[in-house]
Amino acid sequence: MLSFNNTEVAFSGKSNNDLNRSYWLFKMVSNSTFVNLGKSLTTFAIKTYLPIKGLIKATIFKQFCGGETIEECDKAIKELAKFKIGTILDYSVEGKESEKDFDACKTETIHTIEKAKTNFNIPFCVFKVTGLARFELLEKVSAKETLTSEEQMEFGRVQLRVSAICKAAYDAGVPVFIDAEESWIQEAIDNLANQMMVLYNTEKAIVYNTYQLYRKDRLTYLRLSYEKAKENSYFLGAKLVRGAYMEKERARATEKNYPSPIQDSKENSDRDYDAALEFCIEHIDRIAICAGTHNENSSMKLAELMKTKNISPENKHIYFSQLLGMSDHISFNLANEGYNVAKYVPYGPVREVLPYLIRRAQENTSVKGQTGRELSLIIKEKERRKSA
Repeated sequence: MLSFNNTEVAFSGKSNNDLNRSYWLFKMVSNSTFVNLGKSLTTFAIKTYLPIKGLIKATIFKQFCGGETIEECDKAIKELAKFKIGTILDYSVEGKESEKDFDACKTETIHTIEKAKTNFNIPFCVFKVTGLARFELLEKVSAKETLTSEEQMEFGRVQLRVSAICKAAYDAGVPVFIDAEESWIQEAIDNLANQMMVLYNTEKAIVYNTYQLYRKDRLTYLRLSYEKAKENSYFLGAKLVRGAYMEKERARATEKNYPSPIQDSKENSDRDYDAALEFCIEHIDRIAICAGTHNENSSMKLAELMKTKNISPENKHIYFSQLLGMSDHISFNLANEGYNVAKYVPYGPVREVLPYLIRRAQENTSVKGQTGRELSLIIKEKERRKSA
C-alpha cells in the first residue's frame, strides 16, 4: 500500500553519510537569514574567483545536481535507476544573453536527447526557451509589439532552435518538456509549444508544454489546449506544476498596476492543480501528463485517480516527477509501488548553475513546511537505522 511515511524506502538510496549531509543542509536552509547571507557571500566569492568551488560542489551542489557535465551525471542516473526512478537531465545554466550562448544551449539540449536515446533510464529531456532567446525579445513577442526587422530575424533564429530540439526529440522518440516561465513572456512560449505539438505529437506526445496552476488562468488554458489538440488531431503533452515565480509575479503586478495573475491563496492553487489532474485523467486517451509536484496530497490524489479509473501504474501517459535532492519520500515510495517516476537532475558548471542552487535554497526556506518535512523524515530514518 502506498505511503509517503515509509522512510526506509524513501532513503534506501542514501548512506548514513548522505543522510547526515542532507540533514545539515536542510537545517541550514531552514534559516532564511543564513540563506540570504549565504547568497550574498557565495555570489561575491564566485565573482571575485575565491576558491570556494570545492565547498559548493561537496555540499549544496551534491544535494541538488548530478554533475558538471552529462557524463558526470552517469552516477546519479545509475543510482536512481536501481530504484526504478528515471532521470530528466536539466542543463541548468541561466542568465545568458548572446547568440553564441543560445546556440550552445540548443546543442547541449540535443546532446541530452542523444544520451536519452541510448539510455532508457532517461525518459524525458527538458529546456527553457530563455536558454535559447533574449528575455526582452520574448516579452515583446508576448505583448504583441511590432518587432524591428532585426528582431524578426532574431526571433526566427529562436524558432529554428526550438524546432531543432523538438525535431531531434521526435527523431529519437524521446519526449521533451518546454518549461514554463514568467507570465509576461509565457504567451510566446505557449505559441512555440503549440506549434511544435502540431508538428510532432501526431502519433504520441513528444512535446510537452508546462502549465503553472498557481496562475488563475491556467486551468482554463489547459482545457483550451486539450480542445485544440482534439480539433487538430494531435496528442497533448502536459507537465503540471504549481509554479516558481510567485514573489516576482506579484511584485511586477503591483509595480505596473495590473491584477496579479497568481492565485489569491495556496488553497486555490491546490484546488486548480488537483482539478487539472482530474481533467487529464478524464482525457488520458489524448493527454500524456507529468505531475511535477512535491505535494504529498496531490501525488496521492493522482495515484488514487488512477486506481479509481483502473489505470495501470505503468501507463506511460502518466509520470510523477520531483527534483533531485528533494521529496525522496514521494519519489522512492511511488517507484516502489510501480508508478512511473523521474527526477529532474540539473547539471552544469558550478559557477553557471549557482543561480539555480540559490533558488533551490530559497525555495526550501519559503515553501511552508517543505524543509520541516524533509528534516522530520531524515530524523525519523536516522532513528530507525540506530534501532535497527
